[in-house]
Amino acid sequence: MDKKDCFNLGYIAKRVGNHGELGFVLDVDNGSKYQKLESVFIELNNSLVPFFIKKIQIKGKNATVSLEGIDTITRAEELIKKSLYLPLSALPPLKGKKFYIHELTGFTASDKTFGKIGTITEVLDFPHQTILQIRHGENDILIPAKEEFIISINRNTKSIELNAPEGLIDIYISKKEENESEKETDEE
Repeated sequence: MDKKDCFNLGYIAKRVGNHGELGFVLDVDNGSKYQKLESVFIELNNSLVPFFIKKIQIKGKNATVSLEGIDTITRAEELIKKSLYLPLSALPPLKGKKFYIHELTGFTASDKTFGKIGTITEVLDFPHQTILQIRHGENDILIPAKEEFIISINRNTKSIELNAPEGLIDIYISKKEENESEKETDEE
């Protein structure tokens, strides 16, 4: 399984007990959706290795897990701080303005005022907010991916309609115009 076909579920935080149980920290909104998880991929030496789950107990975003083949303290400790992955197909589909970070790359972005802006080249996930990086000509426009700025997401046409804060797109477009006029002046 390639990492590009997966999403990060969380990481292994600690060993629990003396029989190889592990404490997972799940990087998800609702951990209870993963109560029936049968397997997980663990990143070992830059490869994703599948492990079957014998038992899982989830409380909030924390899980106590027993994995097949991991039944000693030593084996469990080798997995501490390793990342957990699941295939993208395991994600429940979202509707409306909700989205997964990985799915918007390649979407065409339009703004209520400006019309078509460009293509989303990356979704930057920072601790306090998520930013859409949109390629506009030779420049990038950065727009917060806040619910109040998103009018709609159309997964069929791979497009997103935005209502960017007044003046935000102007900053990026006026920078582009300034750079072009500086180039023209230099060439004269």
